[in-house]
Formats: sequence, C-alpha cells, structure tokens
Amino acid sequence: MPSQQNASAVEVEFGLRAVQFSRLTRRGILLGLSLPQLIVLAIGVLSIVGALYAGGGMLLAWTAPVWVFCAALAWTPVGGRKLIEWVPVTARWLSRTAARQRSFRRRIMKPRPAGTLALPGDAAALREWEDPETGAAMIHDPHAQTLTAIVGVSHPAFVLLDPGEQERRVATWGRVLATTCRSGRIGRLQICERTLPDGGSGLVEWWRRHGRHDGSWTSTVYQELIDRAGPAGERHATTISLALDLRTSARQIRTSGGGIKGAAAVLRQEMTTVTSALRAAELTVTGWLTPAEVAVILRAAYDPATAAALERHTEIGRSLATAGPVAVTEAWDRLRSDSAHHAVLWISEWPRSQVYPGFLAPVLLSSGIQRSFSLICTPIRSDQAARDIRKKKTELISDAAQRTKMGQIEDASQTAEYGDVLQQEADLTAGHGVLRYTGLISITAPTSDELDTAVAAIEQAAIQASCETRRLVGQQAQAFTVAALPLCRTV
Repeated sequence: MPSQQNASAVEVEFGLRAVQFSRLTRRGILLGLSLPQLIVLAIGVLSIVGALYAGGGMLLAWTAPVWVFCAALAWTPVGGRKLIEWVPVTARWLSRTAARQRSFRRRIMKPRPAGTLALPGDAAALREWEDPETGAAMIHDPHAQTLTAIVGVSHPAFVLLDPGEQERRVATWGRVLATTCRSGRIGRLQICERTLPDGGSGLVEWWRRHGRHDGSWTSTVYQELIDRAGPAGERHATTISLALDLRTSARQIRTSGGGIKGAAAVLRQEMTTVTSALRAAELTVTGWLTPAEVAVILRAAYDPATAAALERHTEIGRSLATAGPVAVTEAWDRLRSDSAHHAVLWISEWPRSQVYPGFLAPVLLSSGIQRSFSLICTPIRSDQAARDIRKKKTELISDAAQRTKMGQIEDASQTAEYGDVLQQEADLTAGHGVLRYTGLISITAPTSDELDTAVAAIEQAAIQASCETRRLVGQQAQAFTVAALPLCRTV
C-alpha cells in the first residue's frame, strides 16, 4: 500500500501517467494449440487410430516412432519456439543455401534498369518514382503493393523535457498515430531512429557562421578541435515512412488518373495530412526525402565507413544506381556487408508492467554503438478494430463460461487479457487509433567480435527497458532491410 500511494503522489506531482502494453494473445486455435501443432498432432493421432484398427498393439508399437516424433514436434520447445515452428524457418534456409541465395555480389559491368534500387534479394524489385510536385522519392514495392514516401523529422531530446511537457507531447503523438488510421489507405507506418557517425558538418557549419576567423591563437585551436572532434562524434537521425496500400486505395487511384501517377497523387494527399499532424505535434518536419537523400541512407546502411565522407561531400553518393551494397553475405545469425557486420534483434515482448514514456531510453541512447531502431506500425481501421474487439470479447467471455462449467479456476493472465480488451475498446471510443507494433533493432560493428559485444550491450539495455529481445535467425538479410532501411517493409 505505501508503494502505491507513493506512485500516485508522483503521478499527481509531475503529471506523467504510466502506460501498459496489451498482452500478446497465446490462446491458439484449439486448446491453446497453433495450426502447425494441430496438423502434426492430427497426423500422430491418425497413425495411432490406424494402427489400432489395422493390427492392434503390435502395429501400434511399429508406428511408435511416427506419433512420438509428431508429439515431440508439437510440444518440445527450442529457443523459445516449438520444434514445429522451426521447420519452415529451417526449410527456407536450406532451400536458399542450395540455391546459393545467401550471398550477393554486384555485377559492376552490367547496368541496372533506370529507377531501380541496387539492393539484394527481393528488394531488387523496388522501384523509385520522383514526385514532380514535391520532389519526394516514392518507393514502389510490386510484391507488397505499396508506395512509400519518407519524411525527416527532428525533435528536442525527450528525456530532457519536464514531465508535464513529456505528457503533452505523448498525447499529441497519439493524435498523429490516430490520423494514420482514419483513411484506411495507409498500409504501414515506420518510425526509424538511426545512430550515425557524425562527420562534423554541423560543427563546421556553426563555426563558419558564428566563429571569429581572425587568425588568432584561440581561433586556430578551436578550429583544430572541431576538425578532430567531428569525425569522433555521433548523431541521431529520425525518419517516418508512410506506405500507401495500393489495394485498398484502388478506387481513389483510378479517380486520380490511375497507374503510378494516380497512386502518387493519393499518397501526396496522405503526406499533406501527416505533415500537418506532425507540425501540430510540434515535431519539426525537415522535408520529404529526395532520391539523392534516400540513396545516401541506403549507401550508409550497408557501408557505414563512408557515412562521414558522404555527409562532408554532398556531391558524391547521390545516385540510386550505386546506392546499394557491393557484396552481402548472410549467415545464420548475422550479416556481412561492404564494411561492417550486422545483427538484427526482434523485440518479442514489450513491458508487461506499467512504464513511463521514454522507457526505451537505455536502448535508444546507448553510446558508442551504431544501431537502427525501427518501429513498424500497422494501422487498423476503426470499424475493423471495433469488430476485432467485439470478437475478442465474445471469445473471452465464452471461454470463461466454458471454464466455469468445467470447474477450472480463471488465472490472472486471462483476467488481464480481458482487461486489455476493455481498455482497447475504451481507447477506440475516445478517438484513439489501433495499431499493431513490431520493433526491430539492427546493430552494426566493424568486426564480428565487436558485433557480439554490441549485441550483448543492447540486449542488456533492453532488459533495463523491461523488454525481451530475440536474435532473428535464418532471415537476417530480409530483417536488415526492414530494421535498417526506411522502406516500410515487413519480415
């Protein structure tokens, strides 16, 4: 009781409210089992029934390896997953290995089609379209049927604001997210926060404008300090990527002229809406990224050793034809590109207890580690979200009634899940949007040993943030394009 009183006193004094993430549903399709588990268990049961009808106990003994193997696949946990859940991951990995698809080497003597991104894997199908009205680069994904635009934003350091200002900014950011859910045309939203080596251009520009260039000893020493400190620093860059769903926007696209031009016109409307919402949230919009700026981001992600040079020399590295990597080699749990080693972590569990805004500060503000944090948000339309919530309520109430009939005691997790559904319903009624979140962290280091050290540091920082992370295996190349590149893709 004293601790609860103290927590309430802090909340009143500072005006900062704690929040809690909804719990992941783990009820499964039937009896808490997923579809792959049900399939293998059905095979095992059929083998037992067939053996009993055909030959009795002797044939049952002969078929024991089959149903024992099926039971082991369904219930044996390995690395946080059931064995059956590893089957598709391992199968894809082996098939890609057999087809020699785990390595990429650019063919420097063969020109690429105009407008394509020089990226490995299925990302090679991405095409760039420059909007003639805004000059923004729009990335077309023919596989996912999306058209993506990227906007750069800047903001004051959240952790340095007073709690009241933090609470106000959290509320305004909630309205930004709600805006993306209203039209139903936004397929995904990606917030990407990158830690980059600082080439020192900001310090140089400040000194050029405000410094006293009088040739004195003080001026000379200060200039030398700027030259030395610039490359050793680091900076944070934040982008928000907006992906238009071409399927759900088909009618509006036809009305706007059809084709990629019509899609660009519809996306332009969403860009205007999002820009207004961001400015209302007091976020500084630095502008929608041009093809040259997108090319720099892609080049720096795969070849971070050139990031400082690209920042200092604005006339190089601005072509999408040369923005991608020269070589990429994928291993089971890491990725090697031009000048760096990479590993991608998935935030598999968000905090189960109440946390305050800014709880990710240990991860985002970890110094000395080059990393990219991407939050993939999938907006759900209000009517669809309301239907999903009603369906969940009905299922939970029915399950509770069935447990009561069977004499089972309802545990705390089931009660908490029902409370989460009620809270989602209340938030939706209050005008908030419903989004599904996926968090990915890409970590980069010059060597493999330094990468392992950096991954361990980020995992420890995630523990401090009350998050659980898991290292993605068998899909590092695809996960890297999602976590490190602001292209609004999915794993």
